[in-house]
Amino acid sequence: MAFLLRRLCFYLAAFVAAATINFFLPRLMPGDPVQIMFSSAGAELPPESLQALKLTFGFVDGPLWQQYLTYLGSIFSGDLGRSIKYFPLPVSTVLGNALVWTVGLMGTATIISFTLGTFLGILAAWRRGSLFDVIVSVGAIFATSVPAVVTSLIVVFFFGFTLNWFPTGYAADPALDPAFTLEYLGSVLYHGILPMLTLCTVLTGGFAVTMRNNMINLLGEDYIVMARAKGLSDGHVMLWYSARNALLPTVSSLAIAIGTILGGSLVTEVVFNYPGLGNILYQAILARDYPVIQGQLLIMTATMLVANFIVDVSYVLLDPRLKRA
Repeated sequence: MAFLLRRLCFYLAAFVAAATINFFLPRLMPGDPVQIMFSSAGAELPPESLQALKLTFGFVDGPLWQQYLTYLGSIFSGDLGRSIKYFPLPVSTVLGNALVWTVGLMGTATIISFTLGTFLGILAAWRRGSLFDVIVSVGAIFATSVPAVVTSLIVVFFFGFTLNWFPTGYAADPALDPAFTLEYLGSVLYHGILPMLTLCTVLTGGFAVTMRNNMINLLGEDYIVMARAKGLSDGHVMLWYSARNALLPTVSSLAIAIGTILGGSLVTEVVFNYPGLGNILYQAILARDYPVIQGQLLIMTATMLVANFIVDVSYVLLDPRLKRA
């Protein structure tokens, strides 16, 4: 209980610090969103309506510390305000609509990448020095080194424009009405293949490299030598003696990946015009939509902190030695 209380206090302080940065960061950006909206309307809005717009979106003139306290109060009350770009929709509605697409895309890509990358890392470490190890190691390092935007553009150009196998944008066919029908669900899967391929290519390499390095460090341990001396099969030693213990540090990588799911993949979603949280954040930055920017960054921060807290707890459960640390 003392351990849990210490970690909870730490993560609460980290959340307040992140929320503080989240408050000041958009305000350091040049441009006033209300002024931009007022200017784009031209002569259609009278000058006295400028103050009404500020009141509508919560941009009240006053000391910065007073705005900050109001902002903290709105966070803990769950009121994220109304979007400027998508007015009059509240921020919670805008982010909630995009959340389904991001969780479906990023969640599936993370599960596939973790499973595939871990399995490749186990085999590469067990067969270290072989041709298979060289191919997996070089391929994984190359995949993690290439920026996501480059990978996205290569996938779009090759599979979308050159071969014309898959669509290059949108989450589904715009001509179809969103519904739980086989036609619409099939269109969603068809449109999600290229962004899924991009994300899996980027994520799998990191999991494979991490698992391979962790497992190689354990192959020389005494209990591995003892297991082989007892005549256990290679598969049993590889999976139950080596891989199970090497998997513990990989949990941290998985937690970080899970924590970034609700942040979306900004580059991939923008390239494929996918209606996820990453694309919403990009559009909000262009429109100086402070409420959406702050709401999205808060979701990302909270998800990352919760994921790390779960890792801290799982570490203690997986490795009892940490209870005495």
